[in-house]
Amino acid sequence: SVEDACNYSGEDSDITWRLHEVFLPRLQETGQEKSLDLFFNIEMPLVKILAKAEFWGVKIDNKFLDKLSGKVQIQIESLEKKIIKLAGVDFNIKSTQQLAEVLYKKLGIWSESSKKTKTGISTASESLEKLKNDHPIIKLILEYRGLTKLQSTYLEALPRLVSKFDGRVHTSYNQTITSTGRLSSSDPNLQNIPIRTELGAEIRKAFIAPKGKK
Repeated sequence: SVEDACNYSGEDSDITWRLHEVFLPRLQETGQEKSLDLFFNIEMPLVKILAKAEFWGVKIDNKFLDKLSGKVQIQIESLEKKIIKLAGVDFNIKSTQQLAEVLYKKLGIWSESSKKTKTGISTASESLEKLKNDHPIIKLILEYRGLTKLQSTYLEALPRLVSKFDGRVHTSYNQTITSTGRLSSSDPNLQNIPIRTELGAEIRKAFIAPKGKK
């Protein structure tokens, strides 16, 4: 509602001003010209640029993502069948407890370096990586996890985040979140889309420019 939006934005402005009155004198007290130069001539002008980038958003090719999602789903289902066949029993691959039961008890895959948790031996990807040469099922599980993660994080999630007003995805660029000072992106995170894998490179093709733009 307009009333809620008014209170929300009003509080944002009020608190920002209060923080400004606290932090600016502290910044000036440091007596370091570099700090003031960084703040006034780099960080503050960047706010407007980031706000503009957030407002315009990124154009997404939904049809391309939908088609790609269909192909990936076929791969996922194929991997599920192969994994279950190697396991010799039908089970929920996404269940860590059921997976541990199959790998460590039924198939007897074991390593002294396997990490133990409160509920048993870990089935985290880091632990499975150490066992990938011990049984062909491990490589298939790792591949399955990689595909399902990309499917849920990007192929299924991105189309749902497209604005109905302009058909674009609007991420948030965080200027002061990371300890290294670099920008980060959230809701959704558009900076971590993998590029080393073939599928990751394909997902990146879904980010397009409108006609007449690059």
